Amino acid sequence: MQPEPTLTHIHLSPPNGSGSSHVAVKILPVNYEFCDVGDLIMLIAGLISELVQINDQLPLRDSGLTRFHSRTAPRISVIDYLQRLTTHTTLTPPLLLSMVYYVDRLCSLYPAFAITSLTVHRFLIAAATVAAKGLSDVFHCHATYARVGGVKVVELSMLELEFLYRVDWKILPNPEVLVNYYHGLVGRADGYVLEGDALSVVERNIIETRER
Repeated sequence: MQPEPTLTHIHLSPPNGSGSSHVAVKILPVNYEFCDVGDLIMLIAGLISELVQINDQLPLRDSGLTRFHSRTAPRISVIDYLQRLTTHTTLTPPLLLSMVYYVDRLCSLYPAFAITSLTVHRFLIAAATVAAKGLSDVFHCHATYARVGGVKVVELSMLELEFLYRVDWKILPNPEVLVNYYHGLVGRADGYVLEGDALSVVERNIIETRER
């Protein structure tokens, strides 16, 4: 049985239809720290949703149930859930990108885990809680993350502990890793381009127009 795809596997390949030079694009800053949180949520939600769609087609293994599994898939979409978490717990670009990094790290160290419609929401609230507490100087109380995430305080505590145990308590990504994830997210998404690449897009459009 082949392993479930991770974010790394997906973001290294552009999505179908990407490369269309006549899609209206939004220019994003090269430094992720200055990226609008709303744009970053769109990029991350699109990628995670794609991963969910792929993994939901794979059969569930007998040993595949984890602490992160829900009995049924929550009705709230990935993007709406991410927006809720970001709005009410003040997730910044570094924290959001760290959550993307956690997907790959958890999948790598915990083969039984996969991002699916049954695990994605509980993973996201656990990852947001761990990232905020571990990487930010200012964060909310535990009960706030539980309320915003739609889980009980005790349940979130168990998810947080399970998460930390499965990633070997190593939650601090190297700065260049976050840069790579950010550039990868922008590079694979239709409608976005880094400001350093914007001129080449315009030039290519002009050349293609003249050749017609």
